[in-house]
Amino acid sequence: MATEAKYSIVREVGRGSYGVVYEAIVNQTRSKVAVKRMHCNVPENVELALQEFWALQSIQRQHENVIQLEECILQNGQVFQPISHRYRKSDSHLLLIETCLKGRRCMDPKSACFLWFVMEFCDGGNMNEYLLSRSPDPQLNNSFMRQLSSAVAFLHRNQIVHRDLKSDNILISHRRGSPIVKVADFGLSKVCQGKGNVNQHRFSSACGSNFYMAPEVWEGHYTAKADIFALGIIFWAMVERITFRDGDTEKELLGTYICQGKELIPLGEALLENPNMKLQIPLKNKKSMPDDLCKLLHDMLAFNPKERLDAFQLEVRIRQISYGKKRQRSVS
Repeated sequence: MATEAKYSIVREVGRGSYGVVYEAIVNQTRSKVAVKRMHCNVPENVELALQEFWALQSIQRQHENVIQLEECILQNGQVFQPISHRYRKSDSHLLLIETCLKGRRCMDPKSACFLWFVMEFCDGGNMNEYLLSRSPDPQLNNSFMRQLSSAVAFLHRNQIVHRDLKSDNILISHRRGSPIVKVADFGLSKVCQGKGNVNQHRFSSACGSNFYMAPEVWEGHYTAKADIFALGIIFWAMVERITFRDGDTEKELLGTYICQGKELIPLGEALLENPNMKLQIPLKNKKSMPDDLCKLLHDMLAFNPKERLDAFQLEVRIRQISYGKKRQRSVS
């Protein structure tokens, strides 16, 4: 990217299996951006990069709690070609790029080919690190729950199913003073074709992170309601600060689970083995959670997707719970 001198890389801020994220500067304005580089060296990486691109590209109206794509750049050797919606390319043009990219990767996997995603910069890290570095705060939790439910409802209205919601994939921005959450990482997302209710679309490829996967995802037939189950895991863990240690990275992560001896079983997997299992909500201290929040979490984590809230019902219900709301003083 230095050849065009549009951006200057400052430092690496994150690295995963499929890409590297950098903090960068827009040279003309000196403003900060996040730049995610995905190496398109094998068809699987190409598919993940393109799924992220199509999800962010398909959102016509930006939402405050969804990461904003500034532009996407295709790098082939030393040639950089902008391909994002800011340049108003047609869908047919983008499909041609996708076809060529997939074909080229299959034929020549050693050539230097990358997709660069330039996105808004979030200065607060991810939600997992942010919350675990602070004391529990019901008002902050309530704010995060409202923001996340609004973001997922927005995605579902736009026919986008995230499929990998977890606290590590939610970023924090302080641009407006109060912390704002941003749903990010759309590599496993799906853009549903056609209009209508997103919950009518069926998926069969089991994907996501084990501790956040709904029971039906483990079975390989699920709908957008799997996103609601993942949110339920996040909300419950956030309120009660329930954590587990990731076996690969040794990081402490927010998430709920079932203990079987010394083994931690993902909640979705445990429910699949025993659909009649009664969830112990709250897990730690009954005073930490009012009854209406308990009921909400049960409705988000229902084994049967038909009995589970959808994103639009959740958006309404989350505004009605008493948890985290300031109590008004009575006037004598």
